[in-house]
Amino acid sequence: MTPPETRGGEGGRGEKPLLKGTRRPELRPILLCSPGEERKAASPSLLLSHVFPFLLLGKEDDRRRRDVTAKPTGASIRLQRANQEAPSRGFYFLVLQLLLALLRVSVRPPLQRGGAESKAGGSAMSSSQSLLWAVDIFGRVYTLSTTGQYWELCKDGELELKRVSAIKQCCWGLACDHQVYVYVHASDVPIRFKEETYENQRWNPVVGFCDSLLPSDRWQWSDISGLKHLELDSFALPSPHWEWESDWYVDENFGGEATEKGGWTYAIDFPATYTKDKRWNSCVRRRRWTRYRRYKARDTWAKIPPHEDPKQLPDPFNDISVGGWEITDEPLGRLSVWAVTLQGKIWYRNDVTHHNPEGSSWTLIPAPGEGIQISCGPYDLLWATCWEGQAIVREGIDRNNLQGTSWTLVDPPVADNGILHVSVGVNVVWAVTKDRKVWFRRGVNSYNPCGTSWIEMIGEMQMVDVGLNDQVWGISCEDRAIYFRQGITPSELSGKMWKAIACNRESDRSQTGSSTSLLSAGCFFTEDIKEQSPSIFQSDGDSQAESESLPDDAGQSGPGPDATNSPHPVPELDMDPLASALEEATAGSDGDHQGAPDKPLSNLDLPPPKPQWTNIDLKEASRPSKAAAGLLAETSSLSSFSPVGIENHFVTDDLPLWTWVSSRGCLVDAQSALKWFTLQSALNSCAQSLTLSISPNHAAQWRKQIFRQLSERTHRELDNFRHYEQAVEQSVWVKTGTLQWWRSWKPYRWVDVQVALEQFTANDGTRDSILFVYYTHNEEKKYIHMFLNEVTILVEILNEAKHSFALYTPEKTKQRWPIRLAASTEQEMRHWLALLNMSCCEGRQLQGPPSHEAIWSLTCKGDIFVSEPSPDLEALAHPMPCDQMFWRQVGGHLRLIECNSDGIVWGVGYDHTAWIYTGGYGGSFLTGLAGSNENIHTQTDVKSVHIYENQRWNPVTGYTNRGLPTDRYMWSDVSGLRECTKVNTKPPSPQWSWVSDWAIDFSVSGGTDREGWQYAADFPASYHGYKTMKDFVRRRRWARKCKIVTSGPWLEGPPIALRDVSIMSHPPGSKEEFVPLWAISDKGDVLCRLQVTPQNPAGTSWLHVGTDQAFVSVSIGMFHQVWAVAQDGSAFCRGSVSSKKPEGECWYHVPSPLKQKLKQVSVGRTAVLAVDKNGNLWFRAGITPSYPQGSSWEHISNNVRKVSVGPLDQIWVIADKVQGSHSLSCGTVCHRTGVQPLEPKGVSWDYGIGGGWDHITIRGNATESIKVAAGDDPSSSPPDLSSLEVHGSHQSQTTVFVDGVQGLDKNAVQC
Repeated sequence: MTPPETRGGEGGRGEKPLLKGTRRPELRPILLCSPGEERKAASPSLLLSHVFPFLLLGKEDDRRRRDVTAKPTGASIRLQRANQEAPSRGFYFLVLQLLLALLRVSVRPPLQRGGAESKAGGSAMSSSQSLLWAVDIFGRVYTLSTTGQYWELCKDGELELKRVSAIKQCCWGLACDHQVYVYVHASDVPIRFKEETYENQRWNPVVGFCDSLLPSDRWQWSDISGLKHLELDSFALPSPHWEWESDWYVDENFGGEATEKGGWTYAIDFPATYTKDKRWNSCVRRRRWTRYRRYKARDTWAKIPPHEDPKQLPDPFNDISVGGWEITDEPLGRLSVWAVTLQGKIWYRNDVTHHNPEGSSWTLIPAPGEGIQISCGPYDLLWATCWEGQAIVREGIDRNNLQGTSWTLVDPPVADNGILHVSVGVNVVWAVTKDRKVWFRRGVNSYNPCGTSWIEMIGEMQMVDVGLNDQVWGISCEDRAIYFRQGITPSELSGKMWKAIACNRESDRSQTGSSTSLLSAGCFFTEDIKEQSPSIFQSDGDSQAESESLPDDAGQSGPGPDATNSPHPVPELDMDPLASALEEATAGSDGDHQGAPDKPLSNLDLPPPKPQWTNIDLKEASRPSKAAAGLLAETSSLSSFSPVGIENHFVTDDLPLWTWVSSRGCLVDAQSALKWFTLQSALNSCAQSLTLSISPNHAAQWRKQIFRQLSERTHRELDNFRHYEQAVEQSVWVKTGTLQWWRSWKPYRWVDVQVALEQFTANDGTRDSILFVYYTHNEEKKYIHMFLNEVTILVEILNEAKHSFALYTPEKTKQRWPIRLAASTEQEMRHWLALLNMSCCEGRQLQGPPSHEAIWSLTCKGDIFVSEPSPDLEALAHPMPCDQMFWRQVGGHLRLIECNSDGIVWGVGYDHTAWIYTGGYGGSFLTGLAGSNENIHTQTDVKSVHIYENQRWNPVTGYTNRGLPTDRYMWSDVSGLRECTKVNTKPPSPQWSWVSDWAIDFSVSGGTDREGWQYAADFPASYHGYKTMKDFVRRRRWARKCKIVTSGPWLEGPPIALRDVSIMSHPPGSKEEFVPLWAISDKGDVLCRLQVTPQNPAGTSWLHVGTDQAFVSVSIGMFHQVWAVAQDGSAFCRGSVSSKKPEGECWYHVPSPLKQKLKQVSVGRTAVLAVDKNGNLWFRAGITPSYPQGSSWEHISNNVRKVSVGPLDQIWVIADKVQGSHSLSCGTVCHRTGVQPLEPKGVSWDYGIGGGWDHITIRGNATESIKVAAGDDPSSSPPDLSSLEVHGSHQSQTTVFVDGVQGLDKNAVQC
C-alpha cells in the first residue's frame, strides 16, 4: 500500500504547513511621514504645515501630491520638508481664502484627520466590528463603523457591486455581472475544516490484519458509518478559495487517550465498540486519517458559482439576502442565504455555516409568482416582492425546516402602486411602493408573518433596510443620501423621524469643496439659497391635513413660486422649530427680503429623544392627497430655520450618492451615541463665516419676523381648532418575541409560542396593556390574552432546565395554576419581567418606592415582593380578597425581612448579614425604570448548596455505594428522589457562582459521627449520629457555598451576623423618639438595637440581653411585649420592657404546647401566635395586662411555615399544602379573616398568592379598616365566611389546610 504521506489531493503535494501559532505576514501600506512621525501623534502645527502648500498649489499640484503620496520619492520628501519649513503661510492662506471667496472659487480646507479614525491602509474591518455597508452609484462598496465618522472603502475595491447583504461575520454581494460574491472578514482565528476517513482491516489467519475484507464488510476506506466509500484521493477542495494545510496523517487520539503507534482501534466485528487495546477476539480494526483545509479568501470578494443546468439558458441573479442566524445554533454560524434571478426564480443556498462560508449548492424554491427582490430576517421572517406588485411571505420556517413550507400572498397598500422593495426584521416589515412611498406593516410576528395592515410613513425613499434591533435605514429619492430612522424602540417599532447621515468618505478628507468659500465670502443670503427652501424636513407628526389647511395668502412670504412644485421632501425634524428659531437665529434680512427671512445656522447634532411610552404618529393606509405633495410658503418659511436646509445646500453636493445600504451587521439602539450626523470642519467654518457677516440690526429684525410668524402659526393651529376633540392613538405595539408556554392541559409540556404585548392609552391618559400568547393546537392557530391590570404578580420560577416566570391573576391564584412562560436566555427572561412589571405598574398607576404600610414578602429563592394594602383589606363586612392583591418586585436578595409602620425595614441574608432599606425602588433587572435608580446599591449574599451521600451496609464489604434497586440514589438531594452528584450539581441560577469546594457538613440536625455520617434503619427514617446494630443505611451531607451579586435599595447593616429581627410599630399618636428593635444573632444571643429612628434606621449600637440558652426567634409587640423562642422549642416572655429600659429585666418561661417544640413567634397589639416544628399554628390565650404570659395555647391550623401578626392583630401566614384546583401548593400566602376583639383567632382563611413563598411581614400595616355596620346597607348581606373554608366548617379552630398525607402534584408551580 502506498504510504499515506505520498497520497492525497494535489493541493497538498509539496506543501509545507505553517507551524502552530504562526501567522502569515500582512502587507500594510505606510503613510508618508517624516522620520519619527509614524509612532507619535501629529501636532496641529505639523498638520497645518502639510495642508497649506497644497491649497496654494491648486488642482494640478494636488494631483501631484496624490501621486507623491502613492509612491514615496525624493521629490515628495523634499516637498514635505519644504512644507514643514513654512509655518508662516497660515496668514497667506487666510488672505487667499478671502480673495477666492470673493471670486466664488471653490476651495475648502481639508478635514483634520482624527486619531481614532486614522488607519493605515484604509479600512480595517473585522468580524467584531459593527459596520453599516453601502454601495454608491459607481458600484464601490463602503463601510461605516458605529464609532467612526467616515465611510471607508472596502479593501477589495476592484469589484463593482450592485447590492450587498451584510451581517457581522461576512457580507454577500451581487456584482454588476449578476454573479454572487461573499466577503469574509479577516480574523486571527482561521476557518478550518477537518476532512476524515477511516481505514478498515480484518484479521486473516495466514497474514494477520490485511486489506482483504469480506464481501459483507464495509469499504476498505469509508466514513465512520462504513456506508460511504471515501478514499484518500477522492477528497478535493470545494473551491479555489480553500487550501490544504497539511497532508494526511493518522489520528492517534482515541477518546482523549493515546493509542498505539499505528493509531489502530480494535473490535470484534463491524460495527461494534472499539477499544485501543488489542484483544484475543479482536477480528477487525480501523484507524482514522485526518486532513485540514483552510479558507484563504479573507478580506476579498470570493465568487460563488451559480446553479448551472446544461438544458436551460443561464439565469443571472438579481437580488440576494442573508439572515436566519437566530433560528438555530447548530451547526455554528448557520445562515440562510436567499437569492432571486432575473427570471423571477427564488433560490436557497444550502449548508452556509461558519466552517463552510460559501455553502455547498443552490436549491430552487417554487414560488407562486416571479420575484424581483427578497428579504430575510434574523429569525423566520422571509418576504419577497413580485412583478405584479404583490408580496409573498414564506411560512413554516423553523430550526427543522430552514427552507419553509409554503407561500402566502400579501396585497400592496395601494392597488395602483405595487410593492417595489421590502425589508424585514425580527417583528417588523417595511416596504417601498412604486410611487416611492414608505410603508410599515403592523402586527407581524412568527405566528402571523403576514401582519395585519399597512401604515404609511411620511417620506419618499428609494429603498429601506431593517437591521439589528429592528433599526431602519433608507436611501432618499431626492438626494440619494442614507437616512437613519430615529426613535425606534421596543415600544415604538415605527420610530419617529428620519435623519440624514452626513459622513464623508475616507478619501474626501484631503479634498476641498465650495460651501466654505460661499459662506466666507458673505454669499449666504442670495436668491440661490432661497430657492433651496423647499428642501426642508418635517417630522412624521406634520400631517397632510395641516398642509392643506394653510391659507393661500401665506404664500407671499414664501421662498418663491417654484417651491410648491418641488417633490415631497424626506421627513427630518430633530428639534423644536421654536427653540431653534429663538436660540440660534443670529441673522436678519434687508428691506427687500423682509417677506422671506433667510436660514440661520443651527446645531445639527442633538441627542436622540429618550424612549418613552408614546403614541406612534402614523398615517393609516389611504390614497394620499395631491395637495400634500408640496408645502405652502408659511410652513416652508418657518421650517427653513431647520439646519437641514443648510446641510442640503452646502454638503449634499460633496457627499457620496448611494444606491444600496445593508445594516444587518450594524448594532444600533436608541441609546447609541453616533457621530454620523455632523460634518464638523465644514460646518464650523460655515458658522464662523456666518457669524461675522450678521449685524445686530439684522438679528433684531430677524427675531421680530420669527415671533410674528410663530404667533400666526400658533393661532392657526391651536386657537381655530380648540372645539375639536383630542386625537389619541388607542393602541401601540409594544413588544413581540418568541417564548415557550407551559400548556395547561394534558399532555403537559413546553410549547413554542409567539408573545405580543400591546398597550392602550385612554382619553384621560391612563394606560392599560394586553399580553397575547399565540400557539398552535391541532394545526390550528389560537391565542390566549391577559389584561395586565388584572395581573397580581410576576414571579421568576426556580427551574434548572428553563428560564421561566409565572403570571398570576385572581382566577389563576385560586387555581394555583398561573400562566408559565420561558425564555431561551436569562437575559431575555429578565427583559420581559422588567417590561411586564413596568406595564403592570403603569396600569395600576403605581410609581416610586413602597409606602410605610406596605406588606413585604419573600420567595424561596430570596426574591423580594411588596404589596400596597387596601383600606378594606381587614374589613369585617366585605374584606378585600387576598388573591386580588398586586405584588411588585423590589431588587435584592434576602432570607428574612421585617418592617414597622414608620417605614423602617430590616432584612437578613442567607449569610446572616443584616441589610437596611434605603427608601428606593428598583435594582436587579428592574434597573432603568422610572424613579428606580436612586438609593440603589450593590448587594451580595452567600448560601450553601447541600447534597447527600447515601450508603447501605453489605454483610461482606460493609457500607458501600451499591444499594438495593429500590433504594434512593447514592448521591441525591434530601428527599432522595433526585440524583445530585458533585459534578452535575449547579448553583441555584446563573446569577450564582461557586466560592468554595465541596466539604462535609457536620452541622446537621441530629448530630453526626467523626466522619459526618448519620445512621438509620432504612431510607427514609429518623437519622442519628451514632451506629447501632439495627442501622443498615447511613448518609452524610456535603455543602458548597455559592455567591450572588445583585443590586437593590439596601445598605449593609451593623457587622454582626443575625438570625432573626423584629421591629416595634408605635401606637397612633406616640411621641417616642426611638424605635425598639430586637434581634437574635447567629449564635443565639439576644440583642437590642439602640437609638433606631426613621431618619437613622441603622441605629448606633447593640445592647446584649442575657439568656440561659441560645434563642432562635424573637418578636416585639406594639406595647413593648417581647416574646422569644429558645433552641429547645420553649417560649419566653421578657418583663418590664419600656422606652426608658429597652432591655427589660428578666425572662419568664412559658411552657410550649404539649409534645411540641416551637420554632417561631410573632406578637401584635394584644395577640401572640407561634409555629412549632411540625407546622402547627398556636394562639396564646389569656393574655392580660396583669398576666402578660397568658394561660394556654390554642390550636388554629396545621401546615403553617411562618406567621406574622400585625400591629392591629392581623394574622397572616405562609402555609403549605393549600388545596387548589390542580395541585397542592407549597408556600402560599394566607390571610386570617374575621379577626376582632371578640374573636381574636379569626374565623376562616383567605388564600392569596402561592406557591414558593417563604416569608411575609404584615407588621407595617397599621391602617385601620373601614368599619361599616351590616345594617347600614340594606342591600348588603352578611359575609359568607364559611365559603373560604376548605372543608366548609364554621368552627374557628377547624384545620383549614389539607392533610399532610396528600402528595404534591408534579405540575405544581414552585417559585
